[in-house]
Amino acid sequence: HWERFLCSTDCAADPRRCVSEWLFVEMADVMVAEGWRDAGYEFVCIDDCWMAPTRDERGRLQADPKRFPSGIHRLADYVHSKGLKLGIYSDVGNKTCAGFPGSYNHYDLDAQTFASWGVDLLKFDGCNSGTLELLAEGYRHMSLALNKTGRSIVYSCEWPFYLRPVQQPNYTEIKQYCNHWRNFFDVYDSWSSIKSILDWTALHQDSIVKIAGPGGWNDPDMASLFVFLSQLVIGNFGLSWDQAVTQMAMWAIMAAPLFMSNDLRRISPEAKWLLQNKETIAINQDPLGKQGYQITKDKNFELWERPLSGRAYAVAVLNQQEIGGPQNFTFSLTFLGNGLGCNPACSVQQILPASRDWGVYSWVSSLTVEVNPTGTVLLKV
Repeated sequence: HWERFLCSTDCAADPRRCVSEWLFVEMADVMVAEGWRDAGYEFVCIDDCWMAPTRDERGRLQADPKRFPSGIHRLADYVHSKGLKLGIYSDVGNKTCAGFPGSYNHYDLDAQTFASWGVDLLKFDGCNSGTLELLAEGYRHMSLALNKTGRSIVYSCEWPFYLRPVQQPNYTEIKQYCNHWRNFFDVYDSWSSIKSILDWTALHQDSIVKIAGPGGWNDPDMASLFVFLSQLVIGNFGLSWDQAVTQMAMWAIMAAPLFMSNDLRRISPEAKWLLQNKETIAINQDPLGKQGYQITKDKNFELWERPLSGRAYAVAVLNQQEIGGPQNFTFSLTFLGNGLGCNPACSVQQILPASRDWGVYSWVSSLTVEVNPTGTVLLKV
């Protein structure tokens, strides 16, 4: 809920936007009724500000009694009854980023509490953690504590994001403990935010692409599809249509977890179509599990590829220019897959911004793609 609803806790003043059990019940209902669950979005995730200001008399985290009167266990039961899963939030430090009780010195107890409630995912933030040693120990400890519960709980870490200002993260170690991990700043409902995430990913791809795969994923930001999941901010206010297409296409290329942060009760038909696009989601969720990468940059154009199962490739042509009209970008198919992506021939299908069959091409052919400013054309080869 974070990007769209922030830490809104005054349910009397604004009940439809307040972080409460009713918000998540309504979202779960909409996810089923409007096809989100069937498209593959299976988690309803609670972020910061769900807790009461203090732990209970037994030292356990507790939900705010006014905003979550039925408790998290009952909410989890309801979400599960809809064929969905529940995610929750805590922090490795003694307080969350918003100042609520953190998990420091309570890792085992909190893991047991989450498991007893029926939680299916934990987003574990890194605010107020003290030293880097305490940060790392906290992330390791919570991973082991979650496993000890015997319940399957996806573990979403912010570990490398909090390490990076001081030292290079050890992604091999992080993948041993976490299922996905955040690398960069909070995503905002703006083109500058999306662009900065893409630029950062391209700059650091040599260190992050190779570690991604089944069981462990790079998360641009666990806050994130605005139309977009990591987080997708698609369906909000700050992105043009072409920029929303870019976010969806590039999150698919990056094999990023798809978490939407938007109000599904008030989403436009166009944003819904984009977020539920089966062909794009299939690329994002490809079972080979390889993350894509930038293979060339030419002035304002970027060419990205992602190896897929079945000897296929997803290809994205991104136009970073923010002025003027559509422009053409031409590239040789020999660029793809180190020369093997289209050898001796291949079929080309356009996925976004609209589905279109481009036909069959030989290995030495060139493609010319017309791309709008700040837009992306997503192809499957």
